[in-house]
Amino acid sequence: MLKKILTVLLVIFVLIQFVRPEKNTSNDQTYDVNAKYKVPTEVDLVLKTACNDCHSNKTNYPWYANIQPAAWWLSDHVNEGKEHLNFSNFTQLPVAVQNHKFEEVIEVIDENKMPLESYTLYVDCMPMPDCLMAKNLIKKLGTEQMDYLKATYPADSLVMKRRKS
Repeated sequence: MLKKILTVLLVIFVLIQFVRPEKNTSNDQTYDVNAKYKVPTEVDLVLKTACNDCHSNKTNYPWYANIQPAAWWLSDHVNEGKEHLNFSNFTQLPVAVQNHKFEEVIEVIDENKMPLESYTLYVDCMPMPDCLMAKNLIKKLGTEQMDYLKATYPADSLVMKRRKS
């Protein structure tokens, strides 16, 4: 009986290997945050190594991203991250939304919600002092860009419009 169960599980495991999610590899940079904002080299490096896998159109996948069901989990994780914030499509958003996204970046870092604990399970995490420095660099980017937007655009254009119910 156990042998039959294991055989069925093995067959299922082999069959699901043929059902693959689409990978996030377009790397379209047309509306990237760098297209409009001055992103210092050290901050860009942090974005590329710590943020862009889930928050851009280019994910560097670990080796097990080709094995189901891990690939499905990673795909869902990346899609959810891009839904909240996508640096590759950033400048395509209305300026008020861009400003709000910078606020959210600062907020999630202050509340220690990023990086997600699940992310640190499958990515080589930076040593803690480097992680704290990286978070401070990202927060500084958000603050500087919000200041830039305030100096460049009228105040009412930076306010998110309430949706009518």
